[in-house]
Amino acid sequence: MGFFSNLFKFGSQNMAIDLGTANTLVYVQDQGIVLNEPSVVAIETLNGIKRVKAVGDDAKLMMGKTPDSIEAIRPLRDGVIADIEIAEEMIKHFIRKVNGKRTSLFSPPEIVICVPSGSTSVERRAIRDAASNAGASQVHLILEPMAAAIGADMPVTEPVGSMVVDIGGGTTEVAVLSLRGLAYTTSVRTGGDKMDEAIVSYVRRHHNLLIGDATAERIKKDFGVAMIPEDGVGETFTLKGRDLVNGVPKEITINQANIAEALSEPIGAIVEGVRIALENTAPELAADIVDQGIVLTGGGALIRGLDVHLREETGLPVSIAEDPLSCVAIGTGRAMEDPVYRGVLMNA
Repeated sequence: MGFFSNLFKFGSQNMAIDLGTANTLVYVQDQGIVLNEPSVVAIETLNGIKRVKAVGDDAKLMMGKTPDSIEAIRPLRDGVIADIEIAEEMIKHFIRKVNGKRTSLFSPPEIVICVPSGSTSVERRAIRDAASNAGASQVHLILEPMAAAIGADMPVTEPVGSMVVDIGGGTTEVAVLSLRGLAYTTSVRTGGDKMDEAIVSYVRRHHNLLIGDATAERIKKDFGVAMIPEDGVGETFTLKGRDLVNGVPKEITINQANIAEALSEPIGAIVEGVRIALENTAPELAADIVDQGIVLTGGGALIRGLDVHLREETGLPVSIAEDPLSCVAIGTGRAMEDPVYRGVLMNA
């Protein structure tokens, strides 16, 4: 019997999922991150019947380019589930992709999923139900800033205050951690998506040009800066979209200083979140943060000059985690594997 029980144990691959607004990452026990795809599902409607046409990378390529019968949907908004049925389909697809064809034979996996610290109990239950219906035997939750801090190798189990700022697609999580807990946390509903929107509206306002979200995201990644460059211009690049006056496709030239101007509002909201967190931190922990500094994680940490901008605004040392995009997934996986962190998991 021992052999069979081991076999079943071997077959059940416990997973940690970073269910993000922009990307979903899956971490499998003892293997690390095995999947990193956009959180997008393409739904096709034929004769009134809906079916999933594509998920992840394939679906993202369709965004903004679909015919009427196909709709590319992002089931998460602001870090929480906006469309539970489609989120379920997406989680199912990713679990199947990771497990291959073995799910029918072996026992279902235990899953740890991270949730924004500002999510309500209803939003957390939606995430839990989606994972259960997608085939999890047990679902544990972990708060996103805690996962980010564990993934960034911060001393979360020690009696030392440290601060993490996790800038995701939908939310920015700002948290002060100490002794396996969150001493203070705030969730600002501003992230990469709001930055994309800010670029779209800036180009529309100043140049009468309409660009798509995918174009805005590409500009943010390639040319996004948090501060106006020293020469007042920075790199110059061309941009294609639809002219709102004549209604025809058009190309314009803009520079990094324009993008810095466009991003000033969402970045200002993130800085404000950090400031509020610092104001609400207990004095002993605040003293630790002066030494430890602030660690940036998440995709937004890759915006050039954001660390310098935060340093100037707060006067504290600011560093970027080694692999900011994977921090939350790695931290969620470690919390699942390592008994030291087991106390940070929640059962909602």
